[in-house]
Amino acid sequence: MDQHSNTTATRQLFLLGFPGVLPEYYTTVGTLLLLIYLILAAGNIFTIAFVAYEKKLQKPTYLIFCNLATVDFAFGTTTLPKIIAKYLLQDETLPFHACFVQMFFVHYLGSVTSFLLLVMATDRFIAICNPLRYPVLVTSLSVTIICVISWVIPISWVTVMVIQTFAIPYCEANIITQCFCDQNSITRLACGDARPAKLFAFSMAMFVLLVPLAFIIFSYIAIIVTVFKISNVQGTYKTFSTCSPQLLIICLYYLPRCAVYVADIKVQMNIDASIMIRMWYSLLPPLVNPIIFCFRTKEIREVLITKLRKRKINIQF
Repeated sequence: MDQHSNTTATRQLFLLGFPGVLPEYYTTVGTLLLLIYLILAAGNIFTIAFVAYEKKLQKPTYLIFCNLATVDFAFGTTTLPKIIAKYLLQDETLPFHACFVQMFFVHYLGSVTSFLLLVMATDRFIAICNPLRYPVLVTSLSVTIICVISWVIPISWVTVMVIQTFAIPYCEANIITQCFCDQNSITRLACGDARPAKLFAFSMAMFVLLVPLAFIIFSYIAIIVTVFKISNVQGTYKTFSTCSPQLLIICLYYLPRCAVYVADIKVQMNIDASIMIRMWYSLLPPLVNPIIFCFRTKEIREVLITKLRKRKINIQF
């Protein structure tokens, strides 16, 4: 390794965070981010623990929910603690290598989420469009295997992306214009040719985003066509209600990302808007997914209400 590489590999990077925030508001912002993290962590851990504890919920669909809750908790834990430390503890430095480790998990967990949403849409597609074969095709074993594959597949290309990005020469710039390290913010510090790494990262991002999204759109078009063929109005409503939680989660993940990619191509957003939007679409789904799981999924809602009623009766007596 040459002298230049040794110099860049040992220096400290600084997280910019939200550039428009004045120092007197650091405690407020840090407290808000800490509250978001605690709610995010508690909600997703509760989802995992509740489904694991309640035997009635140990079904393939809820196994997918647990995997999604796991990746949501992991993403929040990867991104939030350091930016919270910046605003509450004035600790805004990040070792050079640690930034690349964080970058790996940011892109890896985002890719896993996209594949899990594809698995979720496939589950609903088979359940509604081919219900007779659903018990045969969708079992706990088959869903476990598919979820494991969803966790394993992104490792290879995210590793390649990190290695490519790490190999770029870096000079004096050391400010990460984000609340966490991602490939886009790191390559802005490069003083060498970052185009090959950016092209590879963009190609993989489009693959991870658009291929699952295309199948998800196809699945829900097929589901809608099938649902409208049901003559019973109550049956139509019931079928739609089983899809609504998944559809809400999918929209929260894909719509803001697609909007940002389109905006980046057509207009150059200012840095404040860019950071706010990226933080919003990164953290909103992990924050609200547990609420959607518990209050929009009928079976989970009913089990939860039953548990709370029993607890209330026990307390009264």
